[in-house]
Parts: sequence; structure tokens; C-alpha cells
Amino acid sequence: MNHQALSSFIWSVADDQLIYVNNVIKGKLSESEELRVRARNNTKAQFANSPTLTTEIMNAVMDALAAHETMSKQALGSESVREGLKDVLLGPAQLYEALRERDGGVGRSTVS
Repeated sequence: MNHQALSSFIWSVADDQLIYVNNVIKGKLSESEELRVRARNNTKAQFANSPTLTTEIMNAVMDALAAHETMSKQALGSESVREGLKDVLLGPAQLYEALRERDGGVGRSTVS
């Protein structure tokens, strides 16, 4: 999927996608103790490159499949869509910041 198609997926029905990403996926990811630890102990760039984030996004998409079947199937079938989800989660949805805030916002930066 090219960048334009990915942008179309993410933003064509902006409200639905933002609800999906911000409420469903971000909510599931915010429950992850492992992601909270990584957010606390790493910079945002390190967190973004963490294989744990990639795995947890896939797990959250699979968990959301029943409730949001169409968008979840697109995300499960396309790495570029999952990368788009990651971009939205780390950008407008502010997953990293939410995880740090939920964990008290303290910690040190380490390389993972």
C-alpha cells in the first residue's frame, strides 16, 4: 500500500478511524504494563522503534477485531497500515505521552 492509499485509509472517514485508533487501540495499548515500562525508560524515538510496540499494536488490533472487523482486517493484512496506526498513535493520539502520564511521568531514558 502506498503512502497516499495509507493516508486515505487513515483519514477518509476521519471520525471512525480516530475513534478506532484513539479509543480502541490506544485504550488497549494503555493497559500494557510492558509498554508503560518502555515509555518510562526510553525516549519517544526509542519507544517508536521498539519491537514490543509493534507486537502490542498487532495484539490490540486482534483484540479489537470483533468490534471493528473491517478496519482490523485491513490492519492485520497490511504492514503499512499497521505502520500508519503506529504513526497516528505516536502523533495525534499521544500514546507515548499517555503511557508516561499513567505511570507518573517519571523515569530515565535507556536504550532498549
